[in-house]
Amino acid sequence: MSFHQPEREAFRPPNIILIIVDDLGYSDLASYGNTRIHTPHMDALGKEGVRFTHAYVTSPICSPSRMGIMTGRYQNRFGSEYMPYDNFDPEFLKDMRSHFLPFHRKTEGMKSMKPSLTLNRKKFRSGVGEDEITLGEVLKKNGYATGLVGKWNLGDVPGSHPSDKGFDYSYFFSGALTRYVVDPVDNNRYVHVRLPWSFSDLPAWAPRSGSSAIHEGKETVIDTGYLTFSFARKGTEFIEANKNHPFFLTLSFNAPHDPFQVPKDYFDRITNEQDSVKRIYFAMIEALDDAIGTVVQKIKSAGIEENTVILFLSDNGGATYTRATDNAPLRGGKCTHFDGGLRVPFFIKYPGTVPGGQVYNHPISSLDVFSTIAGISRTPLPADRPYDGVDLMPFLKDSSRVPHEIFYWRNGYSKAVRKGDWKLYINNKNDKMFLFDMAHDEEEKHDQSVANPGKVTELMKELQLWEKEKTVKPAWPSTADVLIDVDGEIYFFPG
Repeated sequence: MSFHQPEREAFRPPNIILIIVDDLGYSDLASYGNTRIHTPHMDALGKEGVRFTHAYVTSPICSPSRMGIMTGRYQNRFGSEYMPYDNFDPEFLKDMRSHFLPFHRKTEGMKSMKPSLTLNRKKFRSGVGEDEITLGEVLKKNGYATGLVGKWNLGDVPGSHPSDKGFDYSYFFSGALTRYVVDPVDNNRYVHVRLPWSFSDLPAWAPRSGSSAIHEGKETVIDTGYLTFSFARKGTEFIEANKNHPFFLTLSFNAPHDPFQVPKDYFDRITNEQDSVKRIYFAMIEALDDAIGTVVQKIKSAGIEENTVILFLSDNGGATYTRATDNAPLRGGKCTHFDGGLRVPFFIKYPGTVPGGQVYNHPISSLDVFSTIAGISRTPLPADRPYDGVDLMPFLKDSSRVPHEIFYWRNGYSKAVRKGDWKLYINNKNDKMFLFDMAHDEEEKHDQSVANPGKVTELMKELQLWEKEKTVKPAWPSTADVLIDVDGEIYFFPG
């Protein structure tokens, strides 16, 4: 079947909004099965467009995943498979180290399980490669007004900020996390919960400084609002300023990443959960949902809804180490290469092109975001490099076609590969290797490696060939080995 393509002269470039949320788990939205939460605005993106059930990101941690999304290429091609080094207040770093060093002593009796902390960071340039081209750059070259609002996390070194990477306007923090509310916190307005069991608790509560500071362009600013709502407000202001011209807005919320802080009225909304950690987590997601709702409403009130495409995804699976979410029925979560760390909520709303109410079940990749946006905007891809994603539009029109045969993942010693229905998981630090039949065991409970040695060999060869031909060595060392509990067993992951 052929599809009519309008003449070039009649083509009206659509506005494009890419919404990236932070650590939102596979089962954290009502549309993905969470019966204890109300997320009508995010769910509507799927109801009015397409909801993907097997959307994979390229890494189970924030920055490498975002590197892949924003470049359309496996981040392993340019050495960005670990978290870039954040810049914190020097006094906080002293406190961080005093807490971190006892962590070594606690793990001394465990085989090869001593976490490491890289302190000499000046010798490495950690961040998106200087030669890498972002979505902002290609769309700006194609005539789009470009804006980045929210979490950047592609590096905090010269040449790696949004204004260096194609974005005309930016309101952002450059690191992995920041506070939602500045000190002193008004306890009459906000509820907060500390997570002393979480490895991220200390940096999450550090004062805004360095890579956790808020910037507007090249200027540091003091944001006194609730950050989720501040990002939504800046996003709507960008839309208003550019509503008469094709625009590309990357709206990159840090919710629901810790620290766990939320306005009290949202916490009070959650009446069906007594656990304070889960309750505040759900409240943060509902606040995020309302923030996204204001952005969608702005598109409608500006009269541009019919020519605005929205893509929505999480950067990785839910952070089970917070004890707020579990990614059920998937195994594991953030910082693991089980599907709980890699499969995420994903929607595309494209009025007039993508009929509403679709559910798409073939596995797709977050790398497809770049190629899909290039396709719908008729933006040529740079010809001097390979791209690893596909334009999803033809596949949505013909469900018999499969976008990808194989997926690869590598973060140092933790790796995985999925080909067809078979997935091989490898953790060299834990000395673990599993083979799963994902068609019959999406919970990854039953290891098939002993019964299918040939399939193990096949997938191992695929992974090794990919590593040899299409990856480079990491451009900087990992900061630490993170300990993650998966079904009562400790797994290690290089952060």
